[in-house]
Amino acid sequence: MPIRVLDTELVNQIAAGEVIERPASVVKELIENSLDAGARKVDIEVEKGGVALCRVRDDGAGIAREELELALARHATSKIRSLDDLEHIVSLGFRGEALPSIASVSRLALTSRTAQGEHGWSVQVRDGETSSPVPAAHAIGTTVEVRDLFFNVPARRKFVRSDPTEFQHILRHVERLSLSRFDIAFELVHNRKRVLSHPAAPERTGQEQRVAEVCGREFLQHALYIEHAAAGVQLRGWIGLPTFARSQPDLQFWCVNGRPVRDRLLANAARVGYRDVLYHGRHPAYVLYLEIDPARVDVNAHPTKQELRFRDGRSVHDFVLRTLMQTLSATRPGAQAIGPAFKSTLLDALVPDSTAGLNEPLVQVGMQLGESAASYEPHPPMATPAGTPAVGNGDFPLGFALGQLHGIYILAQSADGLILVDMHAAHERVTYERLKRLTEGQGAAPQALLVPVTLDVSVSEADCAEEHRDHFARLGFEIDRLGPTQLVVRQVPALLARTDIGALIQDALADLRERGGSLRVEDRGLELMSTLACRSAVRAHRLLTVAEMNALLREMERTDRADQCSHGRPTWMRLTMAELDRLFLRGR
Repeated sequence: MPIRVLDTELVNQIAAGEVIERPASVVKELIENSLDAGARKVDIEVEKGGVALCRVRDDGAGIAREELELALARHATSKIRSLDDLEHIVSLGFRGEALPSIASVSRLALTSRTAQGEHGWSVQVRDGETSSPVPAAHAIGTTVEVRDLFFNVPARRKFVRSDPTEFQHILRHVERLSLSRFDIAFELVHNRKRVLSHPAAPERTGQEQRVAEVCGREFLQHALYIEHAAAGVQLRGWIGLPTFARSQPDLQFWCVNGRPVRDRLLANAARVGYRDVLYHGRHPAYVLYLEIDPARVDVNAHPTKQELRFRDGRSVHDFVLRTLMQTLSATRPGAQAIGPAFKSTLLDALVPDSTAGLNEPLVQVGMQLGESAASYEPHPPMATPAGTPAVGNGDFPLGFALGQLHGIYILAQSADGLILVDMHAAHERVTYERLKRLTEGQGAAPQALLVPVTLDVSVSEADCAEEHRDHFARLGFEIDRLGPTQLVVRQVPALLARTDIGALIQDALADLRERGGSLRVEDRGLELMSTLACRSAVRAHRLLTVAEMNALLREMERTDRADQCSHGRPTWMRLTMAELDRLFLRGR
């Protein structure tokens, strides 16, 4: 077949295949154009899952009559002018591909009016031909109407799913965009039925109301609000408590400079930030907003503009990671964590989760570290007369022990009600954090291998190991290069001496090559400490004295992340007097 230039219609349809995957893609692109036009309200109407109709109307700046036809030309945009603009993008769109791509696979009508116009103007696109503008009644702003999507591309039409499925994709896009711009009002109508209506929300209370409507009120009731800035980067938003972990990553929202994105680097930073408080296989929930100099991020990575690249990804990763870890470290009894602006007054369901165990004495763990992990009284016992717990002192948010329930839960009386503590989960967290402090105090505690481990690797992996030799040394490893494709490990951290050293090193090298850093070694050490803490924690049906119970309560109040065990289960619950009165209908 001879080489020839493709005709314009075919070129547009090929481009549409990159940008317009399904009806939701149409809605997303049109809403982004509305936001870039300065709209304060965006109305979306769809029929039959968006295949029959997608209509987006806004009150933005509008398009002048003489620019209507140009707006439908490929690579025509008002958002960038030069290469310098491309390196400092602040708009959602900039490629000039959305409208011509949509028009090439549908029947499109574009109607708009500027503030200077006496009336609006409308153009239509049919079979690749754009009509001349004609007068039309229209308020200031723009309406784009897309009908019969993929009518001329049967191969693509076959991949469109059922109407309910396609509408769910549209709804998800609208929700994500509404979370990215609280200052904009959104309304979504499907088959003439209003499905979503979000008024503009400039204040935090209104913003949290929108978050609750999109993510569920339960998320917001179990979330902390964070706001932190450093080195020209700001992170704010809501992060779910570890006890609100989910089986799927379906409640994870990232917005960078007002743009909803799905970024692996940010997702990894959040995952690692929760690593001390979540069980493997569980996923955190969060709605987070990152603000950074546009020159430090490249949004021109994919036609859909949902992927991006950071100029210095490592520093951004570490900033997010440390911000989340610092916030979550304050999840302990009595800590002044910042929650949502409004709280539900309903009593949360209490779902006990007993831990099976044997009637055994408190065991000691970490003998090589020189401390008993199960010693309950590191400080002098408090002067609390037996049978008359002191409850008026605000320094003890968990109050004082009354007794045990079925050998599983500690019941304590606090200043404002009843405290229930899962003693195994609580002791597990206390022990785990103590092990972490001990290993940090002693450093990596290296141990020489009697038989060095030899690894066969690629040349690039061997080069990476040599380049990061000092990094491994700080962690307690001694790694040398024997040849172009061979490494030898002579020393490892004592805590990891019995693990698969070869696999661990190769995984760490893969991370270093891909992201410029690795937490594999730290993660493996934390996993082992978590296992030790779980196995050494007091088991169910182990009878404790009142002094032991009170000592555990005091340790919880001093321990970071004590609100949940290392697996993410809650360690304690509170029933206030008001909640107890409601349960027993007192005062009614």
